[in-house]
Amino acid sequence: MSATATISQNPLLQGFGLPPFADIKPELVEPAFTQLLGELNKQLTGLEANLQPTWDGLVEPLEKLTERLSWSWGILNHLMAVKNSPELRTAYENIQPQVVQFINTLGQSQPIYNAFKELRSSDIWETFEPAQQRIVEAAIRDAEFAGVGLVGEARERYNAIKMELAELSTKFSNHTLDATKAFSLTLSSKEEIDGLPNSLLSLAAQAARAAGEENATPETGPWRITLDFPSYGPFMQHSTRRDLREQLYKAHVTRASSGELDNNPLIERILNLRQEMAQLIGFKNFAELSLASKMAKDVPAVEKLLEELRQASYDAAVQDLEALKAFALSKGAVEAQDLKHWDISFWAERQREEKFAFTAEELRPYFPLPQVLDGLFGLVKRLFGVTVTPADGQAPVWHEDVRYFQIADEQGTPIAYFYLDSFSRPAEKRGGAWMDGCIHRSKITENGKTSIRLPVAYLICNQTPPVDGKPSLMTFYEVETLFHEFGHGLHHMLTKVDYTSAAGINNVEWDAVELPSQFMENWCYDRPTLFGMAKHYETGEPLPEHYYQKLLAARNYMSGSAMLRQVHLSSVDLELHYRDRTANGETAADVRHRIAKTTTVLPPLPEDAFLCAFGHIFEGGYAAGYYSYKWAEVLSADAFAAFEEAGLEDEVAIQTTGKRYRDTVLALGGSKHPMEVFQAFRGREPSTGALLKHNGLLAAV
Repeated sequence: MSATATISQNPLLQGFGLPPFADIKPELVEPAFTQLLGELNKQLTGLEANLQPTWDGLVEPLEKLTERLSWSWGILNHLMAVKNSPELRTAYENIQPQVVQFINTLGQSQPIYNAFKELRSSDIWETFEPAQQRIVEAAIRDAEFAGVGLVGEARERYNAIKMELAELSTKFSNHTLDATKAFSLTLSSKEEIDGLPNSLLSLAAQAARAAGEENATPETGPWRITLDFPSYGPFMQHSTRRDLREQLYKAHVTRASSGELDNNPLIERILNLRQEMAQLIGFKNFAELSLASKMAKDVPAVEKLLEELRQASYDAAVQDLEALKAFALSKGAVEAQDLKHWDISFWAERQREEKFAFTAEELRPYFPLPQVLDGLFGLVKRLFGVTVTPADGQAPVWHEDVRYFQIADEQGTPIAYFYLDSFSRPAEKRGGAWMDGCIHRSKITENGKTSIRLPVAYLICNQTPPVDGKPSLMTFYEVETLFHEFGHGLHHMLTKVDYTSAAGINNVEWDAVELPSQFMENWCYDRPTLFGMAKHYETGEPLPEHYYQKLLAARNYMSGSAMLRQVHLSSVDLELHYRDRTANGETAADVRHRIAKTTTVLPPLPEDAFLCAFGHIFEGGYAAGYYSYKWAEVLSADAFAAFEEAGLEDEVAIQTTGKRYRDTVLALGGSKHPMEVFQAFRGREPSTGALLKHNGLLAAV
């Protein structure tokens, strides 16, 4: 279809249903959004002129209007993440300012804001369900945060800031992607690949072939190592070549920190703009603005949690490092007395192999993706009574490897669907793993008939693709990641809320959003779950018992270091958005190095520019919210403890507890405050005890 095809046929303008991915071409983006925004602006003007402060006269028409935009804009953002191309980028960058402008206009609509306030103070307010009340409250709050109270120059300035921040975030993301892609290490001799596992050699040979080395094989090379995680991670763990590890590590921590792709100026600009924006709408700083819509009530509450976790993990992390040095010394390593950053992964992996006598690589053959999926789907049936079945071919996909599935309830009635895009594609797909909503659950009334629109989720991972005729063999970490994202998916898909704005993860406080995802990770260590999926892909033999015991023992391996790292990142994020650093003339990097003094046991290298690739806070939604991972982990560990207390061997108790979890945490979505939801499930407020116990750190407190 050419760009001149009639606009009405433009696949980005359907505004409902499953996206027709095959028909969406970069050249259709601009005409689609130009037309869509024109129509939406007209609709908005019409709505403002005829507002009724009632649910039907305000909330529903507004939801219809915003859904058209979020459907089209959601698809475009999704493709930017999984099928990035220069043409798509250009189209996105050309249209983004108009979209941001429309979102600002909508967010700052005085008539709509006044109508919401009128609705809240009217007689019908008392008749509303909790979900409806939360939606209205959130709409009023969001309008205030969107600058509805600003006039004249202040409003213009606020809008200019929003516009620039959106552009900077896209630029930051593109710089990181391009810098990751720009570096590679081509190895051609046997000495250079010493220690590398076969799975990495296969991947590296495949990468070399993709880069034009037609005859590259896993046995003879050449081998191409990249900064993409499935390549970088195993290389740092296994390469015996300390010089190459150093080269790769330094490339990794200096990504996007110099030259044309330098994110440093972007970081400073983003932080300054966020601060200015927060002050414009009446907050002292961006951290206070960020927390105003979260579960944690203020910055001191977050700092208290982080300090509690820092104290529980710091000494343990110091001991981890000392133990690693002693281990390296026992192996005659010259670097033992002075371990550097590029030695940590390598020696930690050697020590883990010896201590628990297995390698991450040894376990891969027991975790082929199809089997892991069977295990995951078996678990959700056991816990929540729902059945997952393949529905490939029933939905258009953006890449041939993408799968499509259906979820049905106990009666066999479909209640949700999801896409699964499992494999790494560094040329077009950003790293990491995430869940996103494609379609949200909602009650739809058309021609006097009411039906429920079922939710559809995107689940995206970046694991090793099938290589040389073998299925995708997963590391245990990749298994945990899949369970994590599926937890987010369940939150989106098993919601019982029929109002889009509070269905699934919508309107859930950001620091509670990770509860269902982190909760699912615990089940990777549950005996029936693990043995249900861990079988050798060639022989079908189950995972030997000694491996299971070692996995359990290894679970808390260096957990002090892992927790301290999260505390470090959370503290840096909070500090950057909370305290004024301009008085001391500190850069963002200076702040990080200062905080590192109490939150790392091996201070970052002077040239370490990790912040330049810290997408979570500079392009994602975690600004002044990275602590959410730890906050939610307290909730998720405590939620899993409910199953432990019920008895993991007791099927009836597991099903009863699972049903209660499904009916509260998963079903209630954003219809109630997360503390109420948690208490409805657990019967009390959360405590850090379960998290510290699961991490083996209780004794430290």
